[in-house]
Amino acid sequence: MLPDSESAPSTPHDPESPQAQTPDQGPTDAEVLDILQSAFEAARNGDAAFLAQWLERGLPPNLQNTRGDTLLMLAAYHSHTGAVRTLLDHGADPNILNDQGQTPLMGAVFRGDQTTAELLVERGAGLDVAAPGGRTALMMAAMFGRTEMLDWLIELGADLHVRDAGGATAADAARVMGAADTAARLDALLAQSPAPAFRPTKED
Repeated sequence: MLPDSESAPSTPHDPESPQAQTPDQGPTDAEVLDILQSAFEAARNGDAAFLAQWLERGLPPNLQNTRGDTLLMLAAYHSHTGAVRTLLDHGADPNILNDQGQTPLMGAVFRGDQTTAELLVERGAGLDVAAPGGRTALMMAAMFGRTEMLDWLIELGADLHVRDAGGATAADAARVMGAADTAARLDALLAQSPAPAFRPTKED
């Protein structure tokens, strides 16, 4: 799972610099593009101060790049909890899917970043949110052997029985990826809690 790797200016645009336009003047198209590119770089690098300055000036908190990654997705994937908090404080939606059907919570789970994952859930991230045919955060934890994360998600109420469009459960996904520990953990839990014949993945 790899959010976008598009290039951006190495030095974020400073909203306090002389180049920044006043509201009366309005920024040029080139300056707007520079600000937007710099915002994505700030999310990747965890520059919460830059994000806060521009969010307060009207930067859309749910801005997405060409791959559908939001600022929040990039900050979560790169384990920048402070930037994640700043974006959430300014109205970022934790359940927006990127073009691969992934949420910021899935990004944090993939990275094994418990702190960021907890913050996202506290602020409304759905445990079982996925695109049609996509995987849930629980499936992501299972596939990549994130046992502690898996147990935490289950404790919160993540659905063990959700299947993707191909009929695979989180346990099935773990086996395919060779994640024996999480597969065994899920198999034991599923044996204690039989599932209906089929429960499709929940859509956002």
